[in-house]
Amino acid sequence: MAERLPITYHKETCYDIVFTQSFETLWEELAVLGCENRRLCIVTDSRVNELYGEEVLHILTGKCCKAVKYVFPNGEEHKTLDTVKEIYKYLIAEGFDRKDMLLALGGGVVGDTTGYAAATYLRGIDYIQIPTTLLAQADSSIGGKTGVDFDGYKNMVGAFKMPRLVYMNLSVLHTLEDRQYFSGFAEVMKNGLIKDAMFYEWLIEKMYEICERDLDVLQEMLHRSCTVKKLVVEKDPTEQGERALLNFGHTIGHAIEKAKGFTLYHGECVALGCVAAAYISWKREMLTMEEYYEIRDMFVPFYLPISVDEINPSEILRLTKSDKKMEAGKIKFVLLNKIGKAVIDTTVTDEEILAAINEIHFSDEDAHA
Repeated sequence: MAERLPITYHKETCYDIVFTQSFETLWEELAVLGCENRRLCIVTDSRVNELYGEEVLHILTGKCCKAVKYVFPNGEEHKTLDTVKEIYKYLIAEGFDRKDMLLALGGGVVGDTTGYAAATYLRGIDYIQIPTTLLAQADSSIGGKTGVDFDGYKNMVGAFKMPRLVYMNLSVLHTLEDRQYFSGFAEVMKNGLIKDAMFYEWLIEKMYEICERDLDVLQEMLHRSCTVKKLVVEKDPTEQGERALLNFGHTIGHAIEKAKGFTLYHGECVALGCVAAAYISWKREMLTMEEYYEIRDMFVPFYLPISVDEINPSEILRLTKSDKKMEAGKIKFVLLNKIGKAVIDTTVTDEEILAAINEIHFSDEDAHA
């Protein structure tokens, strides 16, 4: 059964997140937005296109002014300004104007890239998110952050642009490979850790069903996870303050992601970053030792890493300094006061960060210890 979660912006409903288990009601939702009189362009990648591109195009064809599809190659390496430029060219050739709409059909790369194209084409046209990965459903499709990577730095170029709708068909999660599926779970776990201790406990309780991808459990999980993000985003839509809490695990996580040449998935790096941030929280006596080890070990049953090899801790530290979350030369680090209560801290030292990186660094010495 479909559920809705409204997201408000300036005290008015800005868009709904729709949780459902098929594409059956997609046109119904688009019709409410007046799409009968619009041109619609599905933007997707080569992998998602093979699975769902034609199905979604078929749903739109004959119901709107014009329905077309733009496909770019799959992979983080294509989340660039060059891809955005190609989308612009395609939209111009197809005669898209400011009343038309883009549909981002795919994971975080597709959603972020399409959102940025929508934010900047003709100074802004409408778009909707149709996220097809757990990572995108739990995190990147919500809140209006759009952007692309630049010279290897994640999301360095971007804009805030709220979607008109987020349509989550949870059945698509069955086609994800295990590693990608569990990568997305890291953002779900993060949302429990920063704002909702009861949700965190529920995730542990429902471990088996989550791993088995029980759709009804996943629907409840995503509804609760998105509610956490909703509460944070509504208070701080353009990340002037509290929204930075959502970056728990991301400062060190992004640095590892870049250092490893994007060979690790984003969620895997977030899990490592969460462990590192929890370690600093423990060492500052904000968490007990038992809480730290529980947080660390709870990533394991969900097939997420808690240590990483072949990194240079000093390089990871250096890369945290180029993170776009720096403010007046200080890193806005997110720590845990307790499970379910995160805080922003600008006093974390290089020594603390290095100690945390060393905690998650699995070296050759460890292997022979």
